[in-house]
Order: sequence, then structure tokens, then C-alpha cells
Amino acid sequence: MKIHEYQAKEILQKYGVLTPKGIACFTVDDAVSAAKQLGGKIWVVKAQIYAGGRGKGGGVKIARSLDEVRLRANEILNMRLITHQTGPEGQIVHRLFIEQGVQIVKEYYVGLVVDRSRQRVCLMASSAGGMDIEKVAAETPEKIHKVFIDPIAGLSQQQAEDILQKIDIPAPAWPQATALLQDLYRAFDDTDASLLEINPLTLTTDQRVIALDAKMNFDDNALFRHSEIAALRDLDEEDPVEVEASKHELSYIPLDGNIGCLVNGAGLAMATMDIIKLYGGNPANFLDVGGGATAEKVTEAFKLMLCNPKLQAILVNIFGGIMKCDVIAQGVVVAARDVQLTVPLVVRLEGTNVDLGKRILAESGLPIISADNMADAAQKAVIAANA
Repeated sequence: MKIHEYQAKEILQKYGVLTPKGIACFTVDDAVSAAKQLGGKIWVVKAQIYAGGRGKGGGVKIARSLDEVRLRANEILNMRLITHQTGPEGQIVHRLFIEQGVQIVKEYYVGLVVDRSRQRVCLMASSAGGMDIEKVAAETPEKIHKVFIDPIAGLSQQQAEDILQKIDIPAPAWPQATALLQDLYRAFDDTDASLLEINPLTLTTDQRVIALDAKMNFDDNALFRHSEIAALRDLDEEDPVEVEASKHELSYIPLDGNIGCLVNGAGLAMATMDIIKLYGGNPANFLDVGGGATAEKVTEAFKLMLCNPKLQAILVNIFGGIMKCDVIAQGVVVAARDVQLTVPLVVRLEGTNVDLGKRILAESGLPIISADNMADAAQKAVIAANA
């Protein structure tokens, strides 16, 4: 799960992380009022979308008067902001964040992620902060320094100071910067975050280190422990089909192909997409109905796939373990009738009650294409999609 910059900063402030003063806004008038409330002579008008690269896309602008705040807010609010992370379709800006300007001496990068190979949180930092950190990572990875944090001890003062020295933060700023890094780690750990990124982390003229930007993602599987974070979810920023899928506890990710996939189990779903590609086809989605799919759940899964105008065929690939083949077969028949399916449907069943499942499909009277194994199913789905 992702949240907006201003929401991430609200969380970080609770852990003592220093950030510029700012106010979230939903209208141009609110933006001007926010600038008046914040005071000062320079403000930053920021688009709030989940994607990065906002500055390059025109979603972050400086304003040096209240009139200019109004002008910039009017330019950004409701614009279709296109960045390297949104794709060519872009994202409509529904929220703004007005911040006080900061006198910047130097920009740095700090990030925290889970390194699954080390089974520890990795803190990454670089003296080359700013909008082109991806370019730094690709072309000069030696400029990115890492430390792996003991989950019991946490980030030590020595580890923090070593990182600060490597990224050339001046010694007078170390006490405050060390505390900031430790506070970032505590925020990451306490909230079950999967990503925490400060880009840029800035050194100011008075030798303070400030989180000028903030990005946080969270482990969906841990949200039951954090209802206050789950409540921050902005459905306007998410694919409507994925939002609908989550309501029915379906794991759904749209792709660019034309063969819909309905599978039970994430591993089998990945293998199904791979074998479709192997036989020259392109999957239209990842869709895992889980181990306890009902007829209603399967029907919703079909509806989700049919939202894709590119869909030319559907492949149902079920291995019956906890989920019995006869139950999924009944669900497929009910769903196909309910949605009045008009694209070819290929079904491969294997496992518990497979013979009963196949008989239910055969006696349904529906034009279902049965397959004996995954290879057979994939080939038939590709042929059906290209017919």
C-alpha cells in the first residue's frame, strides 16, 4: 500500500524527523490560504500522486508570492501529470501540498528497504540526491552506500555516523543527522513499511538536515495491525479494477496481453503466465482467486477480466487441493452464465474431484474448451485468442 508525501511526513514527524512545514489542500483557494498560514516569502506547490518524478513532470513548482501560489496551484491541480513512473497515461492530480521554502546547501538521498537475502532492513544513502537518483544507481552505483541493520539492536550511532561520513555530511550536522536516521529506521520498523525514501534529504544553511520529500509504502499483509495507516489509502490513485478486486479478496494485476488468467495460487498463476508466453501468447492479467473461491468470487473474477477491452480468451487453470475441482467447476459454469461470456473459455482442472469437475463442465452445455494439462491449455488459449 502507498500513501501520499504529506501523509508520510505526518507519520515521520511523530518519530521526530524534521520536515518543512506544510499543509495539504484540495482547492486553489485552500492553497492560497495555506501559504498565508505558513507564512514566509517562498513556498513550494507540490502535486500529490503516488508516482515519483513529479518535479520533472511539472508537478513541483516554486512560488514567490501569494498570487504565484494561486497561479501554480491552478496549473497543477487537476492536471494529468505524466512521469516515468505513471506511464504515458499519467495520473490526475486531486491533491496539493503547500510547503514553506527551504534554503538548501546540498541534497542527499536516503532510503530504507527490506533485503530479503540478508533478512534485514537495508539503509541506503548517497551524496548524489535529487531527481536523478535512478541514473546514479544505474551509472555510478559506487556512490550509493549501504548498511544492514540488526533487527534487535536497531541502527547504531556508529553505523549512522559511518554513513554520514561516506556521503559527506558536515560533522557539525552529525548529531542531528544521526538522530534523524535512527528515527527513520524506527518509523520504518514500527509501521511495517516496505519502503521509506527521502529524496532529497537536504542540508540547510543553518547546518540542519531536513527530509524535503518522503515516500512510504507498507506491507499489505501487516495492515491489520495498522488501521490508522490503512485509513490513509487514496482510492483515486489506484486502478479502479484493482480496487474492485480487493473488495472481493482477489489478487489482480492488469497486464498488456489479451488472454485472461484465472488461477488458484500465486505460484501457479506465475507459471500459467510463463507458459502462455512460451507458446506465443500474452497474458492480460495476474489473477489469484486463492484457496477458498466461491461461485460468487469466480463470477467477480470473470467480471474483472471482462473489463479489459483487449481480452480475446480466458484460461482457467486450477489445481484442486483445498479448493476442490467440482466446486471451482460449478463456479465457472455459474460465472460464465451470469456474465454471458462471449470470449473463448479454456479450462484445465487437476487434483481433488477432478473427474467430477470435468463432468460438470461437459454437462453444462457451455462452449468450454477442456484441456488435459498446462501445455495443452496454454496452446488452446493462444489459438483461441488469435482465431
